[in-house]
Amino acid sequence: MRIILTLERYLLGDTNKSPSRPVAAGFKTKTVVTHKNNSTNKHPSNESLAMSTTIQTVATPQRSRQSPPQPATRSGTFAIGGDLPVHRLGFGAMQLTGPGVWGEPADRAEAIAVLRRAIELGINLIDTADSYGPYVSEELIREALHPYPKGLVIATKAGLARTGPSDWIPLGRPEYLRQECEMSLRRLGVECIDLFQLHRIDPKVPADDQFGVLRDLQREGKVHHVGLSEVNVAEIEAARRVVPIATVQNQYNLVYRNSENVLDYCTRENIGFIPWFPLATGDLAKPGGTLAKVARKLGVRPAQVALAWLLKKSSVILPIPGTSKVKHLEENTAAALLELHDSIIADLAQ
Repeated sequence: MRIILTLERYLLGDTNKSPSRPVAAGFKTKTVVTHKNNSTNKHPSNESLAMSTTIQTVATPQRSRQSPPQPATRSGTFAIGGDLPVHRLGFGAMQLTGPGVWGEPADRAEAIAVLRRAIELGINLIDTADSYGPYVSEELIREALHPYPKGLVIATKAGLARTGPSDWIPLGRPEYLRQECEMSLRRLGVECIDLFQLHRIDPKVPADDQFGVLRDLQREGKVHHVGLSEVNVAEIEAARRVVPIATVQNQYNLVYRNSENVLDYCTRENIGFIPWFPLATGDLAKPGGTLAKVARKLGVRPAQVALAWLLKKSSVILPIPGTSKVKHLEENTAAALLELHDSIIADLAQ
């Protein structure tokens, strides 16, 4: 016989029932009591039943009973280009496509549900690209969300051609970038793209030619703000001599910090910094690793700590964790409720 009893209690204002270990602000405890039959008798009587009990306390996001929760609103705000305010914790739509970021998703209905749930959770920054699918991600966004809710910012990209799953080829010819911008406008169903990012600088094409077409598209009203991806400080400065740069999207996370100087530059210049692959927690998430220890101490998931660390790192960081599952989306967004104290930041810096 196996009996599982679940008991939930809210932490806030309940000083007499606090758990034995610290739990992050904005989370509640769930205590699971499990009784397991240890008897070898397949048909034990009530008198002979041998039982063992285990108790486990975990933390889950605390939900408001008055209104649907929007945890992303707790991540702070940043105005892209000075005039497009977004909640800092966004959503990356790359993983909505098929394996190798190629083709249709395995579960299209779930992909649509993820996008709609993201809006319900308070996310108003969605990042995509023409190359995700290719084209599939943008088409899903329009199907799920058009007509778009007020305040939603959709950022897309061009500059990487696709020849197959996991194949990415820089392609920055001005006529190609213009073509892809025009096609993204149609796929997304908008007259102006909120944020149009150069996915990669093509080394075979003069950089100023690539920056120049972005400037032209902005002047024509087809692009509101311009961003760059995978660039260094010198490249950002070169681009800014041609066109204003509102955001930079580089790989950055707890493990991979090669763009630290780029982040510092963006922080000084108030340029939005969008870290892609924000949940590459690597060895830190393994049992016994620093991230795993911190997560266990707080009673949350390692991914939530990794996202909270990014939000704490700089006020210009706009994490865009992606997923194809509603459950994972809800877990990731709950990271906005997690506050990391300086002592924890110091532990993670080791």
